[in-house]
Amino acid sequence: MASKGNILITGVSKGVGEVICRTLLMDGYAVYGISRHKNTVIDGLENEFPLFRYKSFDLSEPKNIKQELFSNFITNAIPLHGVVNNAAMAYDDLITNVNDDKLTSMFGVNTIAPILIVKYAIRNMILNRVGGSIVHLSSVSAHTGYKGLAMYAASKGAMESFSLTTAREWGEKGIRSNCVVAGFMETDMSASLNPDQKNRIYN
Repeated sequence: MASKGNILITGVSKGVGEVICRTLLMDGYAVYGISRHKNTVIDGLENEFPLFRYKSFDLSEPKNIKQELFSNFITNAIPLHGVVNNAAMAYDDLITNVNDDKLTSMFGVNTIAPILIVKYAIRNMILNRVGGSIVHLSSVSAHTGYKGLAMYAASKGAMESFSLTTAREWGEKGIRSNCVVAGFMETDMSASLNPDQKNRIYN
């Protein structure tokens, strides 16, 4: 079955990632989906869409991205037309309570892994002479301060700066890089917020 193009999406097992994945599949794109764990959502996508390919991969181990994602899953024989860096983890706490291990893990998922994915995706696009599109899911928290979200906001702000420079570096090759700055949404990630925190964000 022919497709409109090949898109790599992270965090496809729930929430926004699932919706993006499903929307692209319904529009005729082949989607290469990644999430930490396989679940019933993934089973449903595999059963419903012949153009869906899936790999379980933990983005908190970015050193394995080249081998696991771009050698064992997507090879240079598969031209990439787009990347959606959607997967993220939230680490909510006051700055004075920062835990080194949690901070390192969050930046691994939210910042280091997406940067490395872009590295190898651009190499794929150049080799296959594809003018591709890179999209990062950012957060409104990177632009407006919320108590307890300093570390998360920093990881997203870093991606916005990275995306801007990526666009300047590779725009001449027809490779676009943009961020979608999402507002507050009811997702699994925001489920840990208590009602008072949610009300402050809504207001």
